[in-house]
Amino acid sequence: MATNIITREGHEALRSELDHLWRVYRPEITQKVTWAASLGDRSENADYQYNKKLLREIDRRIRYLRKRLEDVKIVDYAPEQEGRVFFGAWVEIENDEGELKKFRIVGYDEIYGRNDYISIDSPMARALLKKQEGDEFVVQTPGGDALWYVTRIFYPGPVDA
Repeated sequence: MATNIITREGHEALRSELDHLWRVYRPEITQKVTWAASLGDRSENADYQYNKKLLREIDRRIRYLRKRLEDVKIVDYAPEQEGRVFFGAWVEIENDEGELKKFRIVGYDEIYGRNDYISIDSPMARALLKKQEGDEFVVQTPGGDALWYVTRIFYPGPVDA
């Protein structure tokens, strides 16, 4: 299983998703299921079947989020991290061909829908941990070892509470 750590922003995003599913989306779909069921024969009622399936998917996601929010540990930035790559860092890297990449190292639950986030459990993130600007590192890929250089490390500013 993935590492059970998450950034504060990621935790808030999961909590917000859970709240939206439970308070807004689920009641909306439940109302549609009730309406479709009132039309009669459920076996040939596409609205009923589709929305019932959607309701099961919503309930599955709600169960997952509730369990996950109990299990994860929020990791906040600490000043001691400055100048080195740790969890929550934004990192810019470059290879010998001049290819540039910029991403943030975050928890497993935060990477979906984001092209600029990578999981702390990924080979790239593991290879980067504790590196400083100017350091070189090797990442093992299916195509062989890849050499990269750390060009910049920074941490997001404090989130307004």
